[in-house]
Amino acid sequence: MTRRKRVLIIDDDPDYVAAIKALLEGSGYEVHAALTGADGLRLATSLQPDLVLLDVVMTERTEGLTVLKQMRAVPALAHTPVVIVSSIYTEMPVFQVSPDAGWVPADLYLPKPVDPARLLTEAARLIAARKG
Repeated sequence: MTRRKRVLIIDDDPDYVAAIKALLEGSGYEVHAALTGADGLRLATSLQPDLVLLDVVMTERTEGLTVLKQMRAVPALAHTPVVIVSSIYTEMPVFQVSPDAGWVPADLYLPKPVDPARLLTEAARLIAARKG
């Protein structure tokens, strides 16, 4: 029997977390969640998820970006796919970051509210393409 793919959600909105967790679990994923960046980093280190969904603005305006940089410094997490899912794109449309920019090492950026079908498609694609 193969292990279900593991997704970690790091987001401070418990309603969003519950909705996305239900969506992913209904699609066969094992889902874990953290409501703070520090807890998320600890969980990521111990769980070794196949994918991380990460908010930007939590207790601090750039908490998610800090967590992402910390994750990339951990060898076991360096190649874990990370999707930034944030309302920062809705609230600040001028904040546009491409994965190719290099300064924010995420694999994909999705705006909130996230399109459930696109999230599932991208999750499957990123997990299948995972390096390392």
